[in-house]
Amino acid sequence: MKKTSEWKIHGLVLVLVVISELIGAKSIKIGPGTAVLLPMLYALVIGLSLGPKGFKIVNKEEMKLASPLIGVSALLLIAKYGTTIGPAVPLLIKAGPALLAQELGNLGTVLIAFPIAMMLGFGREAIGAVHSIAREPNIAIISDMYGLDTPEGRGVMGVYICGTLFGAILFGLMAGFFASLNIFHPYALAMACGVGSASMMAASSGALTATVPHMAQEIQAFASASNLLTAADGVYASVFLAIPLTEWLYRKFHKQESVQAVSAAPQEEEE
Repeated sequence: MKKTSEWKIHGLVLVLVVISELIGAKSIKIGPGTAVLLPMLYALVIGLSLGPKGFKIVNKEEMKLASPLIGVSALLLIAKYGTTIGPAVPLLIKAGPALLAQELGNLGTVLIAFPIAMMLGFGREAIGAVHSIAREPNIAIISDMYGLDTPEGRGVMGVYICGTLFGAILFGLMAGFFASLNIFHPYALAMACGVGSASMMAASSGALTATVPHMAQEIQAFASASNLLTAADGVYASVFLAIPLTEWLYRKFHKQESVQAVSAAPQEEEE
């Protein structure tokens, strides 16, 4: 049964890839930005429709069997990034520390997103959801540390799906908008495009290139290098900084919540 399921999964993936590539990338001009719809988005939407809550072509056991293959796919993406960096190595060396240090900005995401997650009533799902941008390496980390069939796993997968569906559109709009303001240097914006997601990087760098066409090659080089480095040092930043910080915030929040509940109890009894 397992062998049959594996062949079924591989066959469906091949069909999804062919259909998605035939549709191709589509650019939509929205205000000052450009939203880029990539084949990955089509594949995800079609794939979701094949599950138990859609056309029921794929069952839960086959979905679990396919989960580990996400990490393998990520290796191919990272290898592709490397081919765009070589010609611009001297330029990248000049910017070196900025490219490496930008990963620390991920901690700002934790500090902003965690309180929002608590206000929305998240439990331990928040740890998987807010510790990063939740792309393939982060799924692998959460899977290894907690497992995907856990609240943390559901959190990271939820953000992964939302990021794939809406992230490319949002990043494309943001890149075009900030480029039109002429506040930041195009190189800084190009580095900001590399958040560790191929689709988001492509959408934002594409919108940035359209706004600053005479720097197209440099923008692509900086964006690709930033994306590759984020995928690399982002793993260490998540394991040693972001996840421990999120765990600490979660414990502090619930400890404070427990203290407030205990202190409120005597007042209720007196009344």
